[in-house]
Amino acid sequence: MAQGARRRTGQVVAVVVLAVAVAAFLSVAAVRHGFFDLKVYYGALTFWVHDHGEIYDYLKPGTQYGFTYPPFAALVMLPMAYLPWPAAITVSVAATVVVSAVLVWWLLDPVARRAGWTRWFVLAVALCLAAAFEPMRETVNFGQVNMLLLFLVAVDLLRLLPAGNRWAGVGIGVATAIKLTPGVFIVYLLITRRFRAAGTAVAASAAATLLAAALFPDATREFWTSALWNTDRVGELAFVSNQSLRGVVARLNPEHPSTLAWLALVLVTLAVWAWRCRVAVAVGDEATGLALTGALMCLVSPVTWVHHLVWLIPALILLVDNAVAAPAGGLRRRALLALAVAGYALLCSRIVWAWEKDFTGITGFLGSNTYVWISLALLVLLPIRTWGAPVGGRPGGPAGPTGRGGAARPAGPAGAAQRPAGSAGEPTGVAQFVEVDRGPAAGQRHRVAGPLAVG
Repeated sequence: MAQGARRRTGQVVAVVVLAVAVAAFLSVAAVRHGFFDLKVYYGALTFWVHDHGEIYDYLKPGTQYGFTYPPFAALVMLPMAYLPWPAAITVSVAATVVVSAVLVWWLLDPVARRAGWTRWFVLAVALCLAAAFEPMRETVNFGQVNMLLLFLVAVDLLRLLPAGNRWAGVGIGVATAIKLTPGVFIVYLLITRRFRAAGTAVAASAAATLLAAALFPDATREFWTSALWNTDRVGELAFVSNQSLRGVVARLNPEHPSTLAWLALVLVTLAVWAWRCRVAVAVGDEATGLALTGALMCLVSPVTWVHHLVWLIPALILLVDNAVAAPAGGLRRRALLALAVAGYALLCSRIVWAWEKDFTGITGFLGSNTYVWISLALLVLLPIRTWGAPVGGRPGGPAGPTGRGGAARPAGPAGAAQRPAGSAGEPTGVAQFVEVDRGPAAGQRHRVAGPLAVG
């Protein structure tokens, strides 16, 4: 009892110390944006509801920024027009914090169970680290909706789809109706042959869009015929905050960015993503499918501001998951941890802003696109977990290659029977031996070889 109490005390002290350190870091490093984007939403809705103007005619005073989301997003945000400004801020921050905590819990809880870590402690440490993460703090400080959209997608991919729930796809559809970019997850469902979920997503998105059109026909007409195509409303493509492939190309020649070069890069990126996602789904690794598609969305979207990079959070967490599962002291564990730590540290550092005013030359090219390189590295190098479980499955019970839930872990005791990689019915790749439960009796386990995608 005394040892357990000392351990809990130590964990509480560690969390408090980490929270204080993060608060100190934020006091120095975090940029205060004054909830700029939330002010745009709030101003547009107020202009629309109380001043009887058209929502897409509104521009925040002194800027070219206006409401850029589809009319269904305006419908979802409509209650904001009836709240005082401080209450709107409170709701925005609270919603982001809550959905972030739930998402991190879904991704980390299986890791904590397999590793035998104290689960509340893991969540507390992760949330402290998330608060220091630049895309997360930018999302909060701008009053953005990124984490809410990521949460809607994760409900489908981590909870409903692995459980075979017939409503799988609704979250993706609603997210797409709010903001068009999550529509890439419908493509993900299609290329991985989950046609029912893809159809549900399309139907949900269409229903939400038609509902908004019925309620707000003028706004709907304005959005689809004019506002959607007005790129001046979203900012300059070459601006260093645009950490997408389009931003990379634009910074090479801000006056005349090559659309052809951008499209070529997008096609190559899509091919890599499609191949890796199909392998991930073939072995039941839905969380990695989510992570890979999040990285893809950041890369191929014409505009990916730094706060959009919260879509990389699942990939960073899964790097840690893979590292924990690797043999202790091995090169694989060290390499995966190094990649996770380096990616996280750089995404906390604001390093790209060092080239905000001058991104010319080799140094400017490499430095101003740092976050793009991280997204590419995660897309290519994130391992696919043959031992991983669908998060929505039995707690702590991965779906191993046998197709049944079980407590899968890296290779077990020496001498267990093995079979070679590349057996019939398995995708080819680098073999990784995993241990899978065969039954309730002690010792009823065997090792099976599973493919691990390149990286």
